[in-house]
Amino acid sequence: MSRHNEIQNAYHSLGKEATFYDGMITCSTLPGRVVCGLVWNMGQKKNTRYLEKALDRIPDGFSGKLLEVPVGTGVLTMPVYKTLPHADITCLDYSPDMMATAQRRAKAAGLTNLRFQQGDVGALPFEDGCFDLALSLNGFHAFPDKEAAYHEIYRVLRPGGIFCGCFYVRGENRRTDWFVEKLYTPKGYFTPPYETVGSLRKRLTGQYKQVAMETVESMVCFTAKKGG
Repeated sequence: MSRHNEIQNAYHSLGKEATFYDGMITCSTLPGRVVCGLVWNMGQKKNTRYLEKALDRIPDGFSGKLLEVPVGTGVLTMPVYKTLPHADITCLDYSPDMMATAQRRAKAAGLTNLRFQQGDVGALPFEDGCFDLALSLNGFHAFPDKEAAYHEIYRVLRPGGIFCGCFYVRGENRRTDWFVEKLYTPKGYFTPPYETVGSLRKRLTGQYKQVAMETVESMVCFTAKKGG
């Protein structure tokens, strides 16, 4: 079975295990589909496309050291990690409750090559240049100190290492921007300032050697390679 099919089957078989967050992030439950459509102007096809774009820079058969921050509930990445049995994976999150859900998922999936650690992306508890790949899905729009987060991820990547993922950028969809300004920000789900496509491109090209970006509605998917 291809990675695409394995991941999609995992997302669509969440059933009663899915939290509201899980259903929204995967567009796989009725409430999740309502939020995806109303706030993000996405149906299942667009949702799948941006997630695949964010994850497709993890090479098939990857066997290096991978850092995921934040891991959240693990709903997006545990199916991917099942296809990477030889990778050395560290999952970090600030929220112990979210991470506990991810740990349960990892255990249920029989994953033994993962370690979980609570921590702050703005002060990563790792040595310089110790990861081959850093993955951040739907995190940067929530991080309170984005400058520190960018700096820390760059620091822990080895020369030639890859930084990839996705997050919300403003200026791509008015309705999404309205919901983020009026609901997500006041509730504390997201934390300004927010990148635009232009500001993110400028930031990444100023730090990294190779940068690729693609937007799906208000989600930007990116890959950046650290110079050597």
